[in-house]
Amino acid sequence: MTGGTLSIVGAGAWGTALAVQAVRAGFAPRLWVFEPELLAIVRATAENPWYLPGVRLPDAVEPLGDLEAVVGSTDTVVLVVPSHVFRCMAQAVAPHLAPGARVLSAAKGIEESRLARMSEILTEVLPPAHARRVAVLSGPTFAHEVGHGRPTAAVLASTDPDLGRSLQSALATPTFRLYTQRDVTGVELGGALKNVMAIATGIADGLELGYNARAALLTRGLAEITRLGVALGARPRTLAGLAGLGDLILTCTGDLSRNRRLGIALARGQSLAEWQAGTRSVAEGVRTAQAGLALARRAGVAVPVIEEVAAVLFERKAPREALLALLSRSARREEEPYDLTEPADA
Repeated sequence: MTGGTLSIVGAGAWGTALAVQAVRAGFAPRLWVFEPELLAIVRATAENPWYLPGVRLPDAVEPLGDLEAVVGSTDTVVLVVPSHVFRCMAQAVAPHLAPGARVLSAAKGIEESRLARMSEILTEVLPPAHARRVAVLSGPTFAHEVGHGRPTAAVLASTDPDLGRSLQSALATPTFRLYTQRDVTGVELGGALKNVMAIATGIADGLELGYNARAALLTRGLAEITRLGVALGARPRTLAGLAGLGDLILTCTGDLSRNRRLGIALARGQSLAEWQAGTRSVAEGVRTAQAGLALARRAGVAVPVIEEVAAVLFERKAPREALLALLSRSARREEEPYDLTEPADA
């Protein structure tokens, strides 16, 4: 085991899949399970039927309900919790971190209240020594496929190249290829904003607007993500890679995408509240639509797709009306997606 010890905080679909993947990489990971009922089920069945049914947990995975026992004396702590509880979980983890421990965020979202990325939260909350050892994992990664060991490529981003390479060496396997990256901003924004675009493409698919409309939304969605990302300090090249375009394609077209399924449900007449009541999983695109729109307004960047998705989610705008508003916008010359000189009606 070249990577030392590893703990995963969060036993949703992605956290559970990463625990299985960690065993393939040579770890015997501890997995923190929040719900006592689920913890009992996982221990009894070696499976997480609430969030990742059909994927057996190897014996090396140790499910625990005691956060201190999970985090303490661990070399690498992976935080895999929804964005709206990320700050409080980071605060809970911080006192128990071992000296020299590295912290990896595998969450995709933007904090609504402060518009912070997950790595920014870690930098604010963790002790200085640990805040310097923060990295981010993102990319096109359906938990179900990772859990079953299907070939996957993802990105490890850190401002510290040595930290990125050490995590790459520790976590990568033949079916889980990892690329390193220093553009943390671009990687996190790509991973968060693509969820909003997945809701939009789900609406288009639910309305049966066709493949042409889906392709248009994907393309303009990428331009929108890139334009906003560059305004916030991201590199265009990052958003053309796995953490941007790759994740966008997967989440907007794959049937396993929660955000796309939400969009389909909205298009077919289901309300957001009804959809949320019928699932345990979190569709991060809901909260990210509000946070992304707030970020764009603060940066003075036009984000028409995000704006229309937010109107459907929070202003009860009819999905068909929102999509047709996008598709019927005035014709104009196609610009480079990161051209910040675009007019306000971009």
